[in-house]
Amino acid sequence: MAERLAAVHASKGSLRESVSLAEWESRVNLAAAFRVAYHLRWNRSNRNHMTLRIADAPDYFLMNAQDYGWHEITASNLLKIDLSGEILSNSGMTPGPAGLNFHSAILREKPNLNATLHLHPMNGVVVSAMEEGLQFFDQGACSIYGEISYHPFEGLADEKEEARSILKELGDKHAMIMLNHGLLSVGRTMGEGFLIMAALITACETQVRLMSTGAKRRPIPAEICERAYRQMTGREPDRPRGELEWRMYRRLAEQLDPGFAV
Repeated sequence: MAERLAAVHASKGSLRESVSLAEWESRVNLAAAFRVAYHLRWNRSNRNHMTLRIADAPDYFLMNAQDYGWHEITASNLLKIDLSGEILSNSGMTPGPAGLNFHSAILREKPNLNATLHLHPMNGVVVSAMEEGLQFFDQGACSIYGEISYHPFEGLADEKEEARSILKELGDKHAMIMLNHGLLSVGRTMGEGFLIMAALITACETQVRLMSTGAKRRPIPAEICERAYRQMTGREPDRPRGELEWRMYRRLAEQLDPGFAV
């Protein structure tokens, strides 16, 4: 696989030689996230955003431009942006103003976080419009029990006041259901943010499928959800989750198309 990626680098223009090794690794990680998310059918448009703080430059982060669909994103065509929202690379391209507003606010106000993901997957949107919100029906959903916050729909999230509301409602949690809108996850690493989003999307899919059967539902009692959550997260409480899973997803991105890493 390494030889294949090297051949791709040699055949295409790339920022690889003009940025630090740490920035390049951040770029490759974020580009891989877009490609895998597209493959998983989380997003099939040029809308929605994911960001990743640059590892050796914490006052800067990477974000996708709306010029590309998620299947087209590469390490080199990601935007480099400072925490005030100023675009420093690929400045001819355009990020979504709503996404830029609240993603930059999260990274600016929460220096312990390095990744943000916002999507509109169909089952996530469906659950976001349910009065009861997310319910917990299986072991996988328990992995994010107590991590879910909610934010009411206020129109396009491009106002500074709404960014402040999102920050307040997110608190110290790692996931948010934006009511009548979509899903948000955050993490200390790309892997952690991606793993939490995967769990949130799957929990929403489970809820929608179960409700579609018309059968009487049996949510897991809150005390059992809490116990299972502690069991799953208590083994290494100080380490970001998702490290092993993220290595798997990186390998998947490389197998799907090594062209993301240019």
